[in-house]
Amino acid sequence: MCTTITNAREIKNINKGWYYLEQPIEDVKEVSSSGSWESIHLPHTWNDKDVIDAVPGYRRSLSWYKKVLHFDKLDNQRRFIYFEGSNITTEVFVNGKKAGQHIGGYIGFEIEMTEFLTEGDNEILVKVDNSYNPQIIPSQKSDFFIYGGITRDVWLKTVSPVYVEDVKVTLGEVSHKKAVIDLSVQLDGVLQHKTSIRISVKDPKGNIVATVKTKADNNIKEQLVLTDPTLWSTSSPHLYSVNVVLHDKKDTSDQLSTSFGVRWFEFKKNGPFYLNGERLLLRGTHRHEEHAGVGAAMSNALHRKDMEMIKSMGANFVRLAHYPQDPEIYKACDELGILVWDEVPWCRGGVGDETWKANTKQMLKEMIDQNYNHPSIIIWSLGNEIYWLPDFEGGDDVNKMNAFLTEMNDLSHTLDPTRKTAIRKYYDGAKIVDVFSPSIWSGWYSGAYTNYKTVVDKSIQDYNHFFHMEYGGSSHLGRHTENPITGEGVIQADHWEEEVNQIEVKSISKIGDWSENYIVDLFDWYLSVSETHPDFVGNAQWAFKDFGTPLRPENDIPYMNQKGLLDRAGNPKDAFYVFKSYWSDEPFSYIESHTWTERSGKKGRPRNVCVYSNNAKVEFFHNGKSQGIKQRNIKEFPACGLNWDIQFEEGENKLFCIGYDENEVEVSRDSMVVNYSFEKAGTPYEIQLSTQLMENGRYLLIAVTRDKEGRRCLDYEERVYFQCLNGGELIQNQGTPNGSASIKMANGKAVIEVQPHASAQKLQLGVLNQNFKGTYIEVKLENNTVEQ
Repeated sequence: MCTTITNAREIKNINKGWYYLEQPIEDVKEVSSSGSWESIHLPHTWNDKDVIDAVPGYRRSLSWYKKVLHFDKLDNQRRFIYFEGSNITTEVFVNGKKAGQHIGGYIGFEIEMTEFLTEGDNEILVKVDNSYNPQIIPSQKSDFFIYGGITRDVWLKTVSPVYVEDVKVTLGEVSHKKAVIDLSVQLDGVLQHKTSIRISVKDPKGNIVATVKTKADNNIKEQLVLTDPTLWSTSSPHLYSVNVVLHDKKDTSDQLSTSFGVRWFEFKKNGPFYLNGERLLLRGTHRHEEHAGVGAAMSNALHRKDMEMIKSMGANFVRLAHYPQDPEIYKACDELGILVWDEVPWCRGGVGDETWKANTKQMLKEMIDQNYNHPSIIIWSLGNEIYWLPDFEGGDDVNKMNAFLTEMNDLSHTLDPTRKTAIRKYYDGAKIVDVFSPSIWSGWYSGAYTNYKTVVDKSIQDYNHFFHMEYGGSSHLGRHTENPITGEGVIQADHWEEEVNQIEVKSISKIGDWSENYIVDLFDWYLSVSETHPDFVGNAQWAFKDFGTPLRPENDIPYMNQKGLLDRAGNPKDAFYVFKSYWSDEPFSYIESHTWTERSGKKGRPRNVCVYSNNAKVEFFHNGKSQGIKQRNIKEFPACGLNWDIQFEEGENKLFCIGYDENEVEVSRDSMVVNYSFEKAGTPYEIQLSTQLMENGRYLLIAVTRDKEGRRCLDYEERVYFQCLNGGELIQNQGTPNGSASIKMANGKAVIEVQPHASAQKLQLGVLNQNFKGTYIEVKLENNTVEQ
């Protein structure tokens, strides 16, 4: 339990000790009599598993949460319950009486409980509903799940009758020499005559650099000037703090602190982005709020880990798709130096009626209000693909769309005149907002990735402030090919054939090349363009981690959008290291690919091996023999010239590389082993099963497709279905390469983890598919031996 106590103010985390009732009971009077409550801790979602199970659809209904709060003495303090996020409508009842409600998920809100509390035990009931409701964004037609539940932290706030409700920091004129700071302090409650306010500002080193003392008022505005300010940037994210103390006579009755950063930025017309007067190429990605096994109910540690991984890749920008996210994300971005595109969840569905409009504008107000002080945020996004698939009749009418988008744009600038507005993929509204992103998926949904620079050049001229959101494609972790589709969108003949037979492809996504090799090449090419373009603002790859979607049941892992640089559990794919080689300052080298350990091809035919590295030079070794040193050159493709043609030997091949800096001092190294065959596998004959005992006590069930001679069929990509018939259970519905009972093979291989039951003597396991029907294996648990 985390508790922060400041005189009369107490903010206490109350995540532990809740009860959950998964019954769609509408009337609160009928809830307490139910005896089916489950003991839980928050955060929590009832869709952690069912979104990606084998059954189409997922639970869209209401549930109840209960907690008992005990107060020995209530005195005259005020008490609020604060939710960081509850999806998607919430009602709070205290001792059977309704204390308040909130419409819309993804945004924090508080409910005052003071008048409903009594000394002793108090029953808090929370009704949460994620049912289909077209009046609340995002649209049900969005390409992500709308998780139900109390998906973020909950806090009990105790304050004095008069307390500091909010502190806002607005940056005025900012330069290297001075910064004008406008402070707005809002108090709540009936003020006494002798109440006063003291405001102090500390610099990043903790030194007080400004103070103000004034008579208290419900709305206080003060302007301060900081000389020679320490600026916030992506490389040096220095944070100031402002502390507001409320004095009642001589006593401190309340105080509230917040952090802020001093910086300024500019999008040049038809040109690049500047931060603090210097050009900064925005190197970004996207983040959805979910993780394997827990869905949207992520811990702060998981949130923080995502952002640290993004920063370790060298990124300096993130678009939060497609909704405001956990407070821990903004805190991490402030502290790590990651610029943010924050987005209201107007995703698809068109424009709605007056009720819809009121709900949507309220969500924009709440998003800006709660995230106002974060220096990392530079853009308030008003939506994504908003015209698409209207939920209301006439909802895609351009005049209606533009009228409401203009309202939203004006509202955003009124609430916050210091930041820009943006929207993605609504071309008729491109001139309404400050920053626009068209849809560019060269090399995936259409065209070839080698056309990217041409499209970028045109977009820079077409839009005053062009910032490219979303590019990339799907990749299945561990799937590789010796001949990925080319940069011109051409399928080459099988590498065993003498003649090269080429087939042109109009849409890579439709023919299903989900190899890691293709997507690595695509990203490599995109980055070679973006990193060298003098007028480019930057771009953001889609998306950092694989995430769940109700619209893609046919994907290699069902219901998973597999465009991530990491899988849903946070394990990097090869593409992660491509970005790191361009963006990261931490010296490293990575041989492509550590999941490509089984390969084959004709004897005497060389194979190109890439090393993704940010080092000045790399030396590559094959079976102990140096293949030469190459200098990294961003103008060379692939891998900035760090690639070698290797004559693999039959059997084991040891690959090793050393990275050197400009002074030829070793700064990194990497190694791996490849088993290479000169024989081509024949027609798939069987699926073989084996198991491996893991350190966590589970068994890894391994399915491999082989021909009659026992050779692994590296081009076999059909779907298989895992079963546990007896003695344990599959670790499934994780949406990961080792946690999915239904999955397409990667180079003729698929795996899943199995948890044995505590009292089981053996495991009986199987794998099925249409071609091979069933294969089974039995594992004796007493001595971990395997019998088949």
